Order: sequence, then C-alpha cells, then structure tokens
Amino acid sequence: MAYAPRSGGEGGGDGGRERRGRRRDGDNNNRQDRQDGDELKDKLVTINRVAKVVKGGRRFSFAALVVVGDEKGRVGWGAGKAREVPEAIRKATERAKRTMIRVPMREGRTLHHDVIGEFGAGRVLLRAAPAGTGIIAGGPMRAVFETLGMGDVVAKCMGSANPHNMVKATFAALGRCTSPRSVAARRGKKVADMLGQKKDAPEATEAANG
Repeated sequence: MAYAPRSGGEGGGDGGRERRGRRRDGDNNNRQDRQDGDELKDKLVTINRVAKVVKGGRRFSFAALVVVGDEKGRVGWGAGKAREVPEAIRKATERAKRTMIRVPMREGRTLHHDVIGEFGAGRVLLRAAPAGTGIIAGGPMRAVFETLGMGDVVAKCMGSANPHNMVKATFAALGRCTSPRSVAARRGKKVADMLGQKKDAPEATEAANG
C-alpha cells in the first residue's frame, strides 16, 4: 500500500526541526524552573481523603496542606485538592509559593517579641527564645518554623488542634511580628534612641522611687 507524501516537502522538515527546537527550549525552561525551585524547602503538613457523594456512589479525592520556605525568613502555606495524592501536593506547593511572606527575625534565629495569633478556633502563642533553645513546637507549627529558618522559638497551641487552623493561626501571628527598625521608621525615630529609652527605663524608675 502506497502512502501519500506529507504536504510541505522540505517545509515539513523545517517544521519538524522547529518543533524539536521548541521542545528543547521547553526542556531548558523546565530545567531552569527546577533550579529556582531547589532553593525552596517544602514540607507536607497533612493529607486527608475526602469523599463527594454523587449519583451512583462516592467520589474520593485527596486534600493536602503544604508549607514552603527558603529557610532565610520567607515562608508560605497552601492547600490543594485532586483525585491523586501527587497532584494535590503539587497544587498545594504552587499556591504556597504564591502566598509567601517575609518574617523579621532577631539575629536571624528567633522572634523580636512574643505574639499571639488566632484563626477561627485556632489560637497559638509564639515566644522569643535565647540561643540554643531550638524549636519547641507541635508538628504543624514545627514545619512552619523549619521552612522559615527560625532556630530558637517556643510555641504553644491554646485552641483547636486542627492542622489547618494551627497553620493559619501561626501565619496570623507571624504576620503581626515587627522589628525595631520598622517601629522606629513608623514613629520617625532612630533605632538606637528606642533601645536607649528601654535601657534607661529601670534607672528612671529607681530615681523616681528614690
């Protein structure tokens, strides 16, 4: 059986080379994306199997909760749902990368001050800690601090133990964290002046009592 030649002749060959070139360019772009993504660390917090009741039975899917950070002060969280576990994790990771926030840290290891975060029934307390304390926190909160790159912190869950509420409450607390530099800029003062006022406060109290 004879086959008719493809239309285009030499042009078809050029089209094939062009398509191969586009594929090579796509591979290079994907490789570059993977290199950029290697700088981020992601942790799977929890994954649940959920069911949707439809005509004829139940349809199962998976919901994943992921936190992503660069271990240098930036962190984000995301949730994804799909029929397969890998696809749910991929969706959650992509959403986490789009919602990353920067958290100010003292000496690059702990918080500047204590803070409380709330979300729904979730309520968490984050406290600054001296060097060498480590991360004292539960599973969902520990994942956030590890991807954030925080080395010393004490955290306590005082509300719902649901992983979603805990993670969201932790991010609500981190979003309220400030640094002396930002507070000084907001008040129109210098950082040294604010720290000096704190140091002189006990002396002023003793003088007033004396």
